[in-house]
Amino acid sequence: MRGWAIFATMSGMRTVHTDTHQAGFVNVLVMGLVVVTILFVGAVSFGIWAFMSRQDYKTNSDQKSAVAASQAKKDTQAADALQNAEAAKNPLKTYVGPSQYGSVNIQYPKTWSAYVVEQDSTSSTPSDYYFHPDTVPNVDNNENAYSLRVQVNQQTYDKVLASYDGLVKANKVRVTPYSLSKVPSVIGSRIDGQITAQKQGSIILLPLRNVTLEVWTEANQFLPDFNTIILQNVSFSP
Repeated sequence: MRGWAIFATMSGMRTVHTDTHQAGFVNVLVMGLVVVTILFVGAVSFGIWAFMSRQDYKTNSDQKSAVAASQAKKDTQAADALQNAEAAKNPLKTYVGPSQYGSVNIQYPKTWSAYVVEQDSTSSTPSDYYFHPDTVPNVDNNENAYSLRVQVNQQTYDKVLASYDGLVKANKVRVTPYSLSKVPSVIGSRIDGQITAQKQGSIILLPLRNVTLEVWTEANQFLPDFNTIILQNVSFSP
């Protein structure tokens, strides 16, 4: 595209033409420079970010590895402690009650202790057993919760079971039929929930001739041992 201009000179008037392509070329050059500048700034920023990230990893990698190794060691130690604690429970100890009350056979972890009260037939509970890890807490303190309790109750099975009717109606316990794996012919009941005002646990009630056998745990933390060790090994002569 061409333009024309008129210039006055000493010798008179003359006309010349100008090329506007020069202005367009300058604009393209400026835009190119701007784009290059933006790309350069972006590249520099990315380089700085990448460098800082690498430095952070390099600086903290040893610390992060040490933390991970420490946690792995703790996890391994906890697993080993649990495995050792389970292994320490074997071989099981055995206690056998009086023959007149069915020769109740109780097997329990050897890491537990037992406190046994045997009384004459005039007592409401002629056989009363307490079991607990390490040592047995004071049996005169009703607030103590034992890992295992076993009792021969002079009351009949129906009467003992009926004593839980109030807790059932209050939805504090649930009752289901139950029999021991070693004495499947005797059907009793399992009671789970708030077995007393202060204690959560599970109770097994079984008719034993004209009396009742009660086997229970007084804390939910002992339920795994109660279910897998105690109940799997309790037996008696019906």
